[in-house]
Amino acid sequence: MIDVTRIRAITLDLDDTLWPVWPTIERADQAMRAWLHTRAPAAAARAADRTAVAAARQAVMQARPDLAHDLGAIRRECMRHLLRAAHEDPALAEPAFEVFYRERQRVTLFDDARPALAFLAARYPLVALSNGNADVTRVGLGHFFHAAVAAGDLGVAKPDRRIFQAAASAAGVSPSQVLHIGDDPHLDAAGALAAGMQSAWVNRAGSAWPADVPSPPPHAVVRDLARLCELLGAASNPPS
Repeated sequence: MIDVTRIRAITLDLDDTLWPVWPTIERADQAMRAWLHTRAPAAAARAADRTAVAAARQAVMQARPDLAHDLGAIRRECMRHLLRAAHEDPALAEPAFEVFYRERQRVTLFDDARPALAFLAARYPLVALSNGNADVTRVGLGHFFHAAVAAGDLGVAKPDRRIFQAAASAAGVSPSQVLHIGDDPHLDAAGALAAGMQSAWVNRAGSAWPADVPSPPPHAVVRDLARLCELLGAASNPPS
């Protein structure tokens, strides 16, 4: 069970916790390919080919393992690789990524996300903690957050305990005073526990805890953020 008396701040994952990420990524990919179509049609065709994209990503990760934590940088380098393979201008990778990035900020929130953010932000400083490249301000949620920590900026990604420690520092508290909320059993729930935080797993699909995640169970498992807010509210106001 969550010990509410210990919580002084909350860190919160973004993708697949506040909104479904893959519809957003697919739409952003489509916008990028449409932009490329009139400027680098051969590369645009390659960018629509999953096999070509997977090969480009593998080549980038072999050549630049230092980028493993930075999804935006990986995407830019993959685009550069596709442009070179198509004998088109690799300088187009930067503006193509900007088209992707702008569209990537257009998210469709889960129904429970905004009410939960309002509930949580009224009680604790919230810190966005993500391996992705969503910007909470550009998404339109910046007013709920005290700070944001992203793997691409910090240089390490979840489940590395250093990114959790950085998020706790951004909130001005110790990791033991933080509740981390996220959808991924390994990156979020187990990562937060290893960093000394309490953790809540948002398990929207009702999945079993993965057998390949050797970790104690999280402090709470909930189907959605509304249920988590109910738990926190009830624990904060126990019956007399």
